Amino acid sequence: MDDILIITEEKMENTISNLEKRLVNIRAGRANPAILDSVMVSYYGVATPLKQLANISVPEARMLQIKPFDRSIISDIEKGIYEANIGLTPNNNGEVVILNIPALTEETRREYVKQAKQMAEEAKIALRNIRQDANNDAKKLEIPEDDIKALQDDVQELINKYNKIVDEKAKEKEKELMTV
Repeated sequence: MDDILIITEEKMENTISNLEKRLVNIRAGRANPAILDSVMVSYYGVATPLKQLANISVPEARMLQIKPFDRSIISDIEKGIYEANIGLTPNNNGEVVILNIPALTEETRREYVKQAKQMAEEAKIALRNIRQDANNDAKKLEIPEDDIKALQDDVQELINKYNKIVDEKAKEKEKELMTV
């Protein structure tokens, strides 16, 4: 019986961490190296994550600087950034690749807030599905009905807790996006 609660909470934790990772990719007009996490670079024919091939730093609030360990792959890094479709144009000076993060317009900010809310809603749907699975598993147990009801109540408490966390994460992101 406790196994169901432990597994359910684990799944809900994973849903929250997935939401956090997705929200990081919505840029807020400030340079954040995490927006490059999805960038893959062809390095000797092997798709390699950018962060394994270069140091990524934030020299200014709206600039990312990528200094490759091997200067010969600068053009491959630029190509990888274009292909990742993150909406940034790389510039290089032969030594480093520089990404200037443009300031967000009000319209773009609102669009990003919509995306964040959509991601939060998807997380809540995932939490509801996890609750449904846990309730179904509880019904399959050979235990008294009162114990099943108590277990379902515990699962409901969990989903309430995690729904609050999702709402807080969405509000944080909205505040971050709307702050000029």
